[in-house]
Amino acid sequence: MSAVRGPFVYGDRVQLTGPKGKLQTISLVEDGELHTHLGVLRHSAIAGEPDGSVVVNSEGHEYLCLRPLLRDFVMSMPRGAAIVYPKDAAQIVAQADIFPGAVVVEAGVGSGALSMSLLRAVGERGELHSFERRAEFAEVARANITTFFGGVPDQWEIHFGDLAEALPRDMADGSVDRVVLDMLAPWEVLPAVSDALAPGGVVTCYVATATQLSRVAEFIRGLGCFTEPESSETMVRGWHVDGLAVRPDHRMVGHTGFLISSRRLAPGSLAPEVKRRASKRSYGDADENEWTPGSVGDREITDKNLRKRVRDAEKAAAGAERAAALRGDDQVGGSSSASV
Repeated sequence: MSAVRGPFVYGDRVQLTGPKGKLQTISLVEDGELHTHLGVLRHSAIAGEPDGSVVVNSEGHEYLCLRPLLRDFVMSMPRGAAIVYPKDAAQIVAQADIFPGAVVVEAGVGSGALSMSLLRAVGERGELHSFERRAEFAEVARANITTFFGGVPDQWEIHFGDLAEALPRDMADGSVDRVVLDMLAPWEVLPAVSDALAPGGVVTCYVATATQLSRVAEFIRGLGCFTEPESSETMVRGWHVDGLAVRPDHRMVGHTGFLISSRRLAPGSLAPEVKRRASKRSYGDADENEWTPGSVGDREITDKNLRKRVRDAEKAAAGAERAAALRGDDQVGGSSSASV
């Protein structure tokens, strides 16, 4: 999955930076035009220009043209489900130690944001198995990944069904190196995950609330076949730097979710006991209500809205495949000339 180089062609995704620093992402099409209050920018002015060019619209305003980085693409792509933000995806790759050649399982696939980072990390020799219960989300993810990589990577496979049932069905015991869970109730599938993971393998869960985090940690401890779980969250604060005017930005990317990771012990091994102060570790019916989709802010997307997002994602994917064909890329999938 090497980087795309050379001039822009029709079908390419292009990130435009306007006169006031506003970002817009477009797909180049013949006779296409970008209309704003600042004038008209013709797509033909961009096609044929190299990456990093500056073009001028009908009113003389300049636009910087760049191929989107992964983080830029993820934030602008069509979404069927909420995405894992780039800051969290980077931490997942690091904390779970996703390495080239690894066999990785993720659930669910969502809109494909995390899948892209995992596919890059496992490389062409690795495997990514994405489990998803909703076919519509998988369609959006497949289209987004096709758009970014210029084709469907050979090392990626989508499995349908509930992970608790589908993982034992599709993956042999001890055959998985890493498992990443982005789901509402990851504790429900942890027994199946423990069977699939090889000794020393890592499971990382991405959860939204402190109550979810607490229950995952206690469930991992209760299984007795994992190391002591480690929890964290990541916040990113930008800085304004202009001469001697150096200060934090007024806005920052704060809490998006918690990460909790643990490693699989060898069969029959017990982790050394960790002494802790006494704490409340039991859960009742009232606590269970804290983990419902509504309580954690999980909003259901309407079928009409989801169908529109599928169409948008598939349209972008078709454009990316056409761009790859125009460039003469004969490597699609695992060896595609992906935008990396």
